[in-house]
Amino acid sequence: MPPERVHSAGTVRAPSSNGRATGRRRAWAGSARALADAVASHEIAPEFIAHFADYARSEDSKHFELPVWLNLEYLSAEPWVERMHALPSPVLHGPAAGRTKWFFYPGFTPATGSLLQERDLLARQAEFDSAAWLARHSIAVADGARVVSLFCYEPAALAPLLRQWAAPGSAPVHLLVTHGRAGAHAEKISNEIGLQPLHGGRRQLSISYLSALPQTGYDELLWACGLNFVRGEDSLTRALWAGRPFVWQLYPQDDDAHHAKLEAFLDWLQAPATLRRFHRQWNGMEPPTAEVLAAAGDPATLADWAACAQAARQRLLTQVRAQGDLATRLARFVAEKR
Repeated sequence: MPPERVHSAGTVRAPSSNGRATGRRRAWAGSARALADAVASHEIAPEFIAHFADYARSEDSKHFELPVWLNLEYLSAEPWVERMHALPSPVLHGPAAGRTKWFFYPGFTPATGSLLQERDLLARQAEFDSAAWLARHSIAVADGARVVSLFCYEPAALAPLLRQWAAPGSAPVHLLVTHGRAGAHAEKISNEIGLQPLHGGRRQLSISYLSALPQTGYDELLWACGLNFVRGEDSLTRALWAGRPFVWQLYPQDDDAHHAKLEAFLDWLQAPATLRRFHRQWNGMEPPTAEVLAAAGDPATLADWAACAQAARQRLLTQVRAQGDLATRLARFVAEKR
């Protein structure tokens, strides 16, 4: 990743006057006094501060100028994102009146803020050995079994999918289930329909429940699998960089706003019809059917999904090489607005 790097929520590296990171970082505890001290010492980049209004109300705001105020928004492929990206939003009322907020949207096209990509990602990916990774995690995969990762919420389609994979005569699948909600949901279904974990010796479907993984470990999980089920925005980004076939579950919203978000993403992805229908059923937009779920076990269909994922990855790589990743563009934008 370029020097201008966002480390984690609430922690940033402060750019110097040339836009490069100084190497000092500090988490903001949230109080106006601590915030003012951090700004004064240049240990926190003011452009990444949340809850600006709290600071604007304080006496300390009279002594320190916050040059750029950003709203870093959610990731979406919806068309309005390109129109809204980098637009100003003047504050007309309240303690921050007279300030300007700027909307900054991560995204999938050159007209948005791009995605995060750390500097060494491609090198790590090129050097990755899936067999060694599986052995290191004591995962013994039967010959010919398809290795699949599962990171999800509680999709209704999971139970019929597991039944299908476990049916006599189906192609063998070894499912690697992530820790947390996905693991709890998969284990509940397995118990309800009589499936057993790996030590049960099932031939068609074997399940390994993983311990919690660090970010680099999750990347390696994606690289080790021939199909990845991912959830939320962060794991979607990692799946795109992995370049393997994937199915994305969005966080369900009461007003079904995630439906339009999914359709927009599938349009950008240029997803084949089989992948579109699978996504709709996985996200609860259609009832799950055996015909659609069977696509996840069909070699020809998975080859189409893989080609789609590789093409999307290449588009993103081309954009990042030309314009930089999300962190680079954020730092550049801030430098322009100061």
